[in-house]
Amino acid sequence: MSNLKELLYQQCLDYVQKRMDAAQQGIDEAQQASKDDTKSSAGDKYETGRAMMQQETDRNMAQLNEANKLKVALNSIATSAINKNADTGSVVITNNGSFYIAISAGTLLVNGQTYIAISPASPIALKMKGLKADDEFNLNGKAYKVESIL
Repeated sequence: MSNLKELLYQQCLDYVQKRMDAAQQGIDEAQQASKDDTKSSAGDKYETGRAMMQQETDRNMAQLNEANKLKVALNSIATSAINKNADTGSVVITNNGSFYIAISAGTLLVNGQTYIAISPASPIALKMKGLKADDEFNLNGKAYKVESIL
């Protein structure tokens, strides 16, 4: 089953890479726009434009930093580890969905099966941590039963 973990891990990596690429593209575009913006006779308009481009660059830099943090978190996950208890890197199959505890990357699809990539710090991951097959937990009034852990 480590193949499943590797596929989920790769999809999470792809998700992070797309976020990094989009942020980098935004930074590049804002910097290029800043270079292309020529000083007009209306100095205030020029300064306002530059300030807006700087804000856009800063926003994209923040997104790039967040994506880098996700990549670092992913790099600490061993896809070959066999877990009996739910923990970071585990695939947890419950009666109410299948979860991959790695990073918050949303819905992933592997071999027609849906998995939800969640952060280890998310409320549901915190509830699952340490659980094993046949354990149960409740979250937001919903009962979950752990069917298996991969």
